Amino acid sequence: MRSYVIRAGGSGLEDLVMVEGDEPVPGPREVVIRVRACSLNFRDQSVLTGNYFGGKVQADQVPLSDGAGEVAAVGSEVTTCKAGDRVASTFFTNWVEGPPRMNPAIGAPPAPGMLGEYVALPETAVVPMAANLSFEEAATLPCAGVTAWNGLVNGVAPLKPGQDVLLLGTGGVSILALQFARAGGARILITSSSEDKLARAQGLGAAQLINYREVAEWGAEAAKRSPGGIGKVIEVGGFGTLPQSMQAVGFGGEIAMIGVLTRGESTPHPLMFKGASLRGIMVGSREMAVQLNRAIEASDIHPVIDRVFPFEEAAEAYRYQASPELFGKVVISV
Repeated sequence: MRSYVIRAGGSGLEDLVMVEGDEPVPGPREVVIRVRACSLNFRDQSVLTGNYFGGKVQADQVPLSDGAGEVAAVGSEVTTCKAGDRVASTFFTNWVEGPPRMNPAIGAPPAPGMLGEYVALPETAVVPMAANLSFEEAATLPCAGVTAWNGLVNGVAPLKPGQDVLLLGTGGVSILALQFARAGGARILITSSSEDKLARAQGLGAAQLINYREVAEWGAEAAKRSPGGIGKVIEVGGFGTLPQSMQAVGFGGEIAMIGVLTRGESTPHPLMFKGASLRGIMVGSREMAVQLNRAIEASDIHPVIDRVFPFEEAAEAYRYQASPELFGKVVISV
């Protein structure tokens, strides 16, 4: 079978190479998936460049956490799926439910990755696909989709009809959150530096559009445009954008802190005066992934895919996903 690996010590696309190997054989509690599609996240760029937790990979590593396909074989003790089932990966291998658990994340040492024709995963890292999705659409969800779902539906200000939700930018998490929040009856405010991307977000249901290059104090502007107060901010920027998000969030609202894109310093004082909260998000559990797929099927949501690259052009997919042109998700067809 074919797969891609990041060579040991790799730090860039020149270290992403295609290799040949044997098809995996499942252990007693493992599932072998015939992968049909994968998708990329910002985290995958960090693994490639050696800037992820633990630094550069110390052994050849198959990358990518997100993938979907068909069950090819199951171990003798597997009870949750069977050969032929359409399934997707989870982000963490063993966080099934309950509070966050830091355990191996797929696509970085010591866990396997999805960018190959076959992969063997623990049963706890496999979920049924929503019946209305293609493999390419389902592949967008394990990291970005579950992250957006966790940020929206959990915490002190869970998603509800009529709630105002602020989204930062138009990357994978934000656009998926837009779709989920819209389906849940929320009113969406969104930021971008691109008028074209703002127009595309409006077409997906965003009610208020803010160009952060033209409006320097976009957090205060978002608060002005939310008469009832912003109940949820999906903060994908990081500490560099957090002060603005704290200006934007309303009384009793919540900032779901996801992003690591920017650095800076911040004080939580603005939250104190509003009784607002800041909650850290580390993707989510298998149970959240199951809930998300059920909701997507019930609402017939179809994730926004920007571009699909063939397996042989994986490096080009990486390049595009890191470019300013990105809107939504980038997928690799296997």
